[in-house]
Amino acid sequence: MAKAEGIIIRTTDYGETNKIVTLYTKEFGKIGLMARGAKKPKNTLSAVSHVLFYGLCLFSKGRGLGTLYQAETLNSFRTIREDIEKMGYAALILELTDRLTEEGQPTQGVFNLLRDILLLIEKGTDPAVLAAIYAMKMMPFAGISPELNKCVHCGNQHITYSFSISGGGFLCPNCQHTDEYALQLSPGVQKLLPIIKAVPLERLGKVSLKPKTIGEIESIIYAYYEQNAGIKLRSRHFLEQLSKFRTK
Repeated sequence: MAKAEGIIIRTTDYGETNKIVTLYTKEFGKIGLMARGAKKPKNTLSAVSHVLFYGLCLFSKGRGLGTLYQAETLNSFRTIREDIEKMGYAALILELTDRLTEEGQPTQGVFNLLRDILLLIEKGTDPAVLAAIYAMKMMPFAGISPELNKCVHCGNQHITYSFSISGGGFLCPNCQHTDEYALQLSPGVQKLLPIIKAVPLERLGKVSLKPKTIGEIESIIYAYYEQNAGIKLRSRHFLEQLSKFRTK
């Protein structure tokens, strides 16, 4: 029997009454657990066997699926659940976590980052900015971290850059010819990309970006994931539809 702090990042119905929950924990990493009877309304597990649950879990671990016995909520993330945009970005963050982590390989830094990002969304920090920060900080786990401090081709530092998705980072004006598809960056986005990659969450403070700016950053980040890691996030489609209703 084991007890651990965890966040449910995915659930799957299993039969008429059960659920399989994918729990991301600090101590054990990602684990799959059977929540027996979780689809029955009166079952004690029904209230906790859902995506975005965050709490203390009591479970047994097996070679395959373990079993979830009890769970106690630490934060219900009520504010996130009641806001469709926040929930959309939380779903993207959870999906990315699921796609980039292997079962049974604990990485305390990932758990802390996941938990802290969700807590900041709950407290009111811009979810689009936080999702971009999370996606950028998770890139090393996909083996695709971009060069954002100098030209990825010649290694020199310049005042202006374009961004090469295929090349893996910034290109200076002298090297832009190496990628005919290099993206031209607005000055604001050029400054923000290295900050998003490097900023510690505790130093973030209140931050809000114009929809056009965060939209440009998002398109770069998720195109980078798709082309270089083969990861296309289902949650992105929902957010793209939602973004059409953002105020310009």
